Amino acid sequence: MSLVLDNLYYTKTHEWIKVEGDIGIIGITDFAQKELQDIVYFGIDEGIIGKNLTAGEKFGYVEAVKTAADLYLPISGEVIEINKELINNPVIANQDPYGKGWILKIKIKDKEELKNLLNSEDYKKHIGE
Repeated sequence: MSLVLDNLYYTKTHEWIKVEGDIGIIGITDFAQKELQDIVYFGIDEGIIGKNLTAGEKFGYVEAVKTAADLYLPISGEVIEINKELINNPVIANQDPYGKGWILKIKIKDKEELKNLLNSEDYKKHIGE
């Protein structure tokens, strides 16, 4: 059974976002890291810092020993930080997907877009739990 936290919003592509004021912290879900298993690399171009991206836009990818997956932004905003610790040590996403395993921080453009995301109950249904 996957860990799904109540205070986050989720996408159908298994990203989560935590909202702190006008900042969004984004990562991959516990379900996603379990599906990927041994994560070995996050492909995120440092050139995206300072760029405004739109909800659903691909911002990078994650590679595991057996597969890879694209990463999509849950809501629109300006990328303000990439988790360098995660880039240097990708296994953190397997160990702590909702804590130290965060991927990006964005300055949220429009909080109304959160309505388009899944809450914890809807995400549990989405992953069949």
